[in-house]
Amino acid sequence: MNKAFTKENEQSEDDEQENAAPAIPAGAKNYMTPAGHLAMKTEFLRLIDVDRPEVVSIVSWAASNGDRSENGDYIYGKRRLREIDRRLRFLSKRLDIAEVVDPRVHHGSDQVFFGATVVYENGLGEEITVTIVGVDEFDPLRGKISWISPVARALTKARIGDSVSLHTPLGMDELTILDVRYPA
Repeated sequence: MNKAFTKENEQSEDDEQENAAPAIPAGAKNYMTPAGHLAMKTEFLRLIDVDRPEVVSIVSWAASNGDRSENGDYIYGKRRLREIDRRLRFLSKRLDIAEVVDPRVHHGSDQVFFGATVVYENGLGEEITVTIVGVDEFDPLRGKISWISPVARALTKARIGDSVSLHTPLGMDELTILDVRYPA
């Protein structure tokens, strides 16, 4: 039978979602900042209280229109409902294992720990600012890097003025820490 006529496997879609998510190292905790935990919890609650009931309402209306085989609202509504449910399962799992770490406990410290905003200079003389956050919060375009990233691992526990080595695809790079800040 041609693959075009087979039903999509929902389990493989779940696997794709989970494989696309950042992996937490085996045995490690799912560290999160309070802001990241709040954002994830807010998304979870919005999906349950707003998005899912809205889609269920659309699917219910579309189902009442009769023939479901060519009913776009029904077909796409059911697909969106599966996406929402998949995301809810993912968020639920991540929130259950989350360990919220408040970086304010290190306020005033000159040493790099989880939650720190670090200004460093690389070997090319470029000044770069990054904030070390959890794997579910990282956003490299906004300067947020995961605590498991090579840069974060190189910077962790170093102090202002220290130089650390970072192995990159282009070779070794020396990072000099210029400033370390924590939220007040």
